[in-house]
Amino acid sequence: MTLKTKIFLLAVVPFLAAIAGIGIGVRQQATSLAQTQHATMQNAYLSSKELELRHYVELATSAIAPLYNASRDASPAVVAERQREALAVLQKMDFGPDGYFFVYDMHGRSLMHPREPDLVGRNLWDLRDPQGALTIQRLIATAAQGGGYVRYTWLRPSTGKLAPKLGFVVPLERWGWMMGTGIYMDDVVSTLGHIDERASANIERTLQWLGVIALAGVGVIALCALVLNVSEYRSTDAKLKRLAQQVVESQEQERARLSRELHDGISQMLVSVKLLLESALARLERGETRIPAAEASLATGLTRLSETLREVRRISHALRPSMLDDLGLAAALEQLTRELGTESGIKIDFTQSISPGGEPSKARTTALPDTVNTVLFRIAQEALTNIVRHANAARAALTLDVAASGVTLTVADNGHGFDVAHAQSDPRAGLGLRNMRERLESLGGQFTLNSRPGHTVLTAWVPVKAGAAAATSRTSSHR
Repeated sequence: MTLKTKIFLLAVVPFLAAIAGIGIGVRQQATSLAQTQHATMQNAYLSSKELELRHYVELATSAIAPLYNASRDASPAVVAERQREALAVLQKMDFGPDGYFFVYDMHGRSLMHPREPDLVGRNLWDLRDPQGALTIQRLIATAAQGGGYVRYTWLRPSTGKLAPKLGFVVPLERWGWMMGTGIYMDDVVSTLGHIDERASANIERTLQWLGVIALAGVGVIALCALVLNVSEYRSTDAKLKRLAQQVVESQEQERARLSRELHDGISQMLVSVKLLLESALARLERGETRIPAAEASLATGLTRLSETLREVRRISHALRPSMLDDLGLAAALEQLTRELGTESGIKIDFTQSISPGGEPSKARTTALPDTVNTVLFRIAQEALTNIVRHANAARAALTLDVAASGVTLTVADNGHGFDVAHAQSDPRAGLGLRNMRERLESLGGQFTLNSRPGHTVLTAWVPVKAGAAAATSRTSSHR
């Protein structure tokens, strides 16, 4: 795992852990709040329903109170009459399609039920709900204790289905009755269910927003990492280019130093030795006693010494031609084309021109910047060497065009050409082309190359500050 990956994970993992912790905490708190809200709403509903039921029962009790009081100390026949009148009054009292009063005796026999008349007269003492609870016995037991609230399950008349119900019952002790009414709670359950659903939806929506925030945060971190990586890559690339340029400059400086050492040191010593040997040979030839073997050996030594001197000068010139520093780029390129043309037998033309805006030379070519001179000379040297070695060309042309904005070097030949894309992409080939491109990029230049059978053109352009350099005023051609 790379250092950048570790840093990225070090930033992302704690962030995601924090978001996950916040999400868990928010979910727990929201769930707890929803449960508290549910309980509060349920208690509020039940309290209101209980108060409503108590009010209904009080109205019913008030309605039959004259009859109930009139039966005090009355004969059984009068009591029975008053009871029938009371049941008739209660039969007519209701509050909606599912709001009614019911009356049972304390033994579980139904005395009045306006919505289910078939139950009247039946003993429901052993009636059980779907959960097995004894419904009527619970109601009677609550009434026997002075009255109160009972939650049970009963058939809802408007739907014909069992539904939870909250009842309130009171005893009529002298008559041995239990009277009560109830409110079905499925509406309350449905309302509370909708509240719970909305709370759950709000919780899920909050978690989704946290997820979106987490994704956005990871995206921002990734984007920052990408920007930082690109910035670091560009900085590193710039540093590498500067380092490569420094290496090239160091190489050129070392080449120049070695060239001077060879030219000014070894070459001069070889010339001195040659002069001494020529002097010795002349004395032998003018002497009275001549030694042919010695003369032949000295002559052979002089020949080989001359060859060595020429080789040293060639190496010195190849390392860095002194003409490049003394007379400028144009003279060095002219000499390069002349020497390679002589050695290879290829006709190489050199043309130097000034574009509009260029400044004509005076006594000698005004110097371009050293870096521009070096880069263009090395590109020309590499290109012409490739033509000699690989192009199988009969003719080549080198053009130097100096303008106010920059210097353009063009190298063309009529060789068999090559696949430019393959040469530039193959790591085992095209090393010289990559070196040319990198040299130009270090100076902000441009490199183009087009090749087909019979025509290959290489163009290198280097920007030069206005007035920094110019070319010679005449156009000349050399082989």
